[in-house]
Amino acid sequence: MTIFDAVLLGLVQALGEFLPISSSAHLVLLPYLRGQQYQGLAFDVMLHAATLLAVLLYFGKDWYRLIKDGLFRPKEPQGRLLWYLALATVPAGIAGLALGDWAENVFRNPLLIATCLIVFAAVLWWADRKAGKNAAEVLTLKNALVIGCAQALAILPGVSRSGITITAALFLGLSRSYSAKVSFLLSTPVIGGAALLELHHLTPADLNAPLCWGFISAFLGALCVIGFLMKYIKTHSFAVFVIYRIVLGLFIIGFFLYH
Repeated sequence: MTIFDAVLLGLVQALGEFLPISSSAHLVLLPYLRGQQYQGLAFDVMLHAATLLAVLLYFGKDWYRLIKDGLFRPKEPQGRLLWYLALATVPAGIAGLALGDWAENVFRNPLLIATCLIVFAAVLWWADRKAGKNAAEVLTLKNALVIGCAQALAILPGVSRSGITITAALFLGLSRSYSAKVSFLLSTPVIGGAALLELHHLTPADLNAPLCWGFISAFLGALCVIGFLMKYIKTHSFAVFVIYRIVLGLFIIGFFLYH
């Protein structure tokens, strides 16, 4: 792998992890479309670690307050939020442990990815139409459970972890901004857990220049993407991401049916 390839994959990871367009789909499909081999699990793990570091940095103050309130004021609304987020992480963890091998093999079928991109784009569009200016900005136990179960579907490349959690939050009546924030906060334990589970695959030989540049580009790109999306959705809908997913899905279907 060249440094250019590594930087490109890092930027793709940053864009796909936090925009509702599926990072796993893009990381699987990019090598296919460029006629290259899959970059390997170790590389993907490091890219996820980079985006984890970015979200921790961006929401550092939020996590500090969440942890402090959760430990010292667990019965108050803000204190309960930490435990609701922890509970919402459980379904994704179970799905990852139970279906991890399938995710690395069976679920990487390009036509399955394309189908997920299109179907869940339509669901996001439907949920986005329900979003209102006076929507709620409080996460309840029920909402956490529903969003957590929805997040488990992201084991399928093309669904998009951020996309499905934002979709579920919008259906539950949360605002666009708060839905995105909940999605980003939920990404922290999920990405962290996935990275820790796969760290043992890393070897000294994997720690090379392309991997380092991929890590840097994913980290810096993720910081920019998080900041952009949090500002963008204050005045815009998710329509542009819906259109992108559908166009990409149709392109993939055409590409793999006629090549």
